[in-house]
Amino acid sequence: QNLCMMVINRDDIESIRGWRNAQTKVLRQNKIITKQEQIQYFEHYIFNEYCSSEPSNILFSLFFEGTLLGYGGLVHVSWENKRAEISFLVSPEVASNKDLYKDIFTSFLKLTKVIAINYLGLRRIFTETFDFRNAHISILEDSGFVREGVMNDHVIIEGRPCASIIHGFINKN
Repeated sequence: QNLCMMVINRDDIESIRGWRNAQTKVLRQNKIITKQEQIQYFEHYIFNEYCSSEPSNILFSLFFEGTLLGYGGLVHVSWENKRAEISFLVSPEVASNKDLYKDIFTSFLKLTKVIAINYLGLRRIFTETFDFRNAHISILEDSGFVREGVMNDHVIIEGRPCASIIHGFINKN
């Protein structure tokens, strides 16, 4: 594949902020993030943990054919319970290209499984996805993630109650 995952650097966080602010509908983000808030978040929660042997968040910049087009990784890592939540977001341009989105998200999930299980020793990785994201859900399920539950009317998006769907992948070895 042509997907490359690299540790996020300071030059990437402004692009990430723009993508997050443009796509709040699909995120658990209820307000626009300012430039200063973005810097503070990354300084405190991401960059600060780069030297930790057990970081709470492990995020990567995603490059496709040399171009930064998204970010993602493992968040809310519970080393004690050997689990983490998957985080993934691409630029609005990529998100609107169904085939490219599928290719990138599928590759990301495959690489993230290898990192989580083979390198970090995690047993379980999971996602939470709003119910209207049908293509995203299909990619998860095609990638071996199992629908584990539904939290009905969990969030209100644009005035409409939406469910959150939980998918998980468990390494049984």
